[in-house]
Amino acid sequence: MTLWIVFIVMALAAAAFVVRPMVRPGAMYLGIAAGVFVVAASFLLYRDIGSPELKSHTPNVVPDVTEVVEALAARLESEPGDIDGWKMLGRSYLALGEYQPAADAFEQAVTLEEGKVAQTLVDLGESRLAASGQSLTSDIVQLFENALALEPGNARALFWGGIASANRRDLAEAADRWEKLLATGPPPEVRQLIEQRVAEWRGVEAPPAASTPTPVASAPAEVAPESGLSLTVDMPAQTKQSLPPNTVVFIIARDPAQPAPPIAVQRRQLSELPTTVVMTDADAMIPGRGISTLESIEVIARASLTGQPAASSGDWFGTAQAAPGSSLSVTLDQRVP
Repeated sequence: MTLWIVFIVMALAAAAFVVRPMVRPGAMYLGIAAGVFVVAASFLLYRDIGSPELKSHTPNVVPDVTEVVEALAARLESEPGDIDGWKMLGRSYLALGEYQPAADAFEQAVTLEEGKVAQTLVDLGESRLAASGQSLTSDIVQLFENALALEPGNARALFWGGIASANRRDLAEAADRWEKLLATGPPPEVRQLIEQRVAEWRGVEAPPAASTPTPVASAPAEVAPESGLSLTVDMPAQTKQSLPPNTVVFIIARDPAQPAPPIAVQRRQLSELPTTVVMTDADAMIPGRGISTLESIEVIARASLTGQPAASSGDWFGTAQAAPGSSLSVTLDQRVP
């Protein structure tokens, strides 16, 4: 399920399913991780994420990449035919929480591809979903339907397509789509949730228009291939309780031998911890320089008290290091002086 010029990051792939009450007749509300989501994620470019002269294990100093995003946007004005550039720009805007610019960028890519690439349609749909206040409108639904017509096994299209079917009270179709979603190999705890919902859809008639919203999961994360990383990010309970639940957590993967630019970046909220984050080559900030190209990856997770990527005194962080294909844990138990 891995779907996916200069220092740009893809957002979106969320790291795990998060239960949210989202389906109701005529509307659908998506919980987006970190104000994202991705869901959470979600897609990631931020200001100040490290600099070339940095040594490894120095998470409190990071470079400014906002100018890089602006430079990419400016370049695309003069090179509007760069499909990959528009996709990277869209994912970067998603990570920054700028959903309408993200949707605009993905729409450019969809136009250039003549609407023939399923994953780009899904990216556009999820961006519009976030930009519209998390309302699953008919035009957004049509994007997911078009994606399914092109790629019937697309996990995210199956997810949203199933919810759309449930919204219009076609529970048989909703169940069919989520059964196909089960075939994509979600984690055990997610599989149980999907199976439970499918059983309900199979066993009851369509709910009346005034029924209580049905709790469902947020969009599925991609399963990490052997060349990716699966990260469990957490913080000690006592420390977590002392911080606002909407504190932004930045998760950065980088080359220990060349800390900047980062290999990949994702963003979550403190309220989501503990969470699992999957990073693959699709998250590469520079084409051709992904996680699978390195012998070792250093991961830094930081709870930003200012909400900015640049580390500030008092921020909590944790680090870990592993080879591609690993699963590891990062605990935010250290503090920036």
